[in-house]
Amino acid sequence: MKKLALKFFFLLIAISGFSQNITTEKFKSAELAGEMIDERILKIYVPESYKTDSTKVYPLALVLDAEYLFDVYVANAKLFAAKDKAPEQIVIGIFQNQNGERKLDSRVNIENSLLAESSSKFYKFIKKELLPKMEDRYRISQFKTIVGNTLTGNFINYFLVEDNPTFNAYVNINPSFPPGIAGLFQGKIPDLDAKKIYYYMNNGKYNGKKKDEAIKKIHYILENVENENFAYKFDRLDASTKESSIGQGIAAAQAQIFEMYSSISKEEFNNNIADLSPGEAIEYLEKKYVEIQYLFGANIKIRQRDIFAIESIILDKENGDYLEEFGKMINRLYPESPIGDYYIGQYYEAGNQFKQALKYYKNGYAKISADDPNGDGYYENVERVLAKTKQGRERPEEEEVIEEDVVEDDGGQN
Repeated sequence: MKKLALKFFFLLIAISGFSQNITTEKFKSAELAGEMIDERILKIYVPESYKTDSTKVYPLALVLDAEYLFDVYVANAKLFAAKDKAPEQIVIGIFQNQNGERKLDSRVNIENSLLAESSSKFYKFIKKELLPKMEDRYRISQFKTIVGNTLTGNFINYFLVEDNPTFNAYVNINPSFPPGIAGLFQGKIPDLDAKKIYYYMNNGKYNGKKKDEAIKKIHYILENVENENFAYKFDRLDASTKESSIGQGIAAAQAQIFEMYSSISKEEFNNNIADLSPGEAIEYLEKKYVEIQYLFGANIKIRQRDIFAIESIILDKENGDYLEEFGKMINRLYPESPIGDYYIGQYYEAGNQFKQALKYYKNGYAKISADDPNGDGYYENVERVLAKTKQGRERPEEEEVIEEDVVEDDGGQN
């Protein structure tokens, strides 16, 4: 009984810790005044680090249908951030299932598939009121995601087909498309050039034949878009249910949207890096982290595992000519590590510049703590170069003696 009570106590602590970063508030909207419900409930998640790092900025995720989607999105956002697969995010959810407002918020004119009067008001509420207020209140980066499901999944597309898309990423869970939405996509998406857009959509047999066919038609259009600024991912989840597809879709979408943020995967290496020259591989790595900072506001230095990901290219191609540049880059990023000095030492050793090689191997060894089990192995580099240096000093004397012997022999024959 005590063990059960103790487990329940820790569960309460865990739930309390999660909820401490989540607040609920009401937002009075001028744009929604009139026939619409003008007071909306918001649910807001702010990462714990927001309080401790006043310089950090965060991507924003706006989640519609917050009653159902908010907690799922936040749970995945926390997991991805904890595993270093995505930056921490500020998440804002809008409740839409209190008084039947969801249908009004998402209504579309059947004649032209454009937003109706009520949904246009909701659109303006998000764009002109909610987002500016949240940007004033929180340190938000330029990267913004919007999430919707069925009706709201279709609604979020109207932020994409505008002249300057408001959001960078669109998560469409089982969207309910009107007949004319295809024309809006075809008129806009191929010409996107202001910024890269991430677009996720899923579908399955659980949606029913009519809706399934409507999503298939849009999928065919999107998968054939030839625009490098449009990153599209589609999941066919026939083995799922409509409910389980929500969690699967949100997780898959975050994996796609924040793929660039993650460490270099095997797929990324094979597709983008394996065939590069050493100089190009180093440039790719540096550019990846510049884009991470630019997009997500995450000022992180190049991860050591990403440095090791391109190590084989540096070592095996172009006779190791880029080892020095590679080592200097590591020393800038990780001055406390012996790795950079090791690579520079390798560069000079390969060129028979033993004095320089010895200098860097000694520098690296000095950074290794006395209790590091790798210390003796690293010192073998110093011993090896010392031996080569000694051989280099002895060899000229031996060659000189041989030359003198040859002269003496020739003289005797003459």
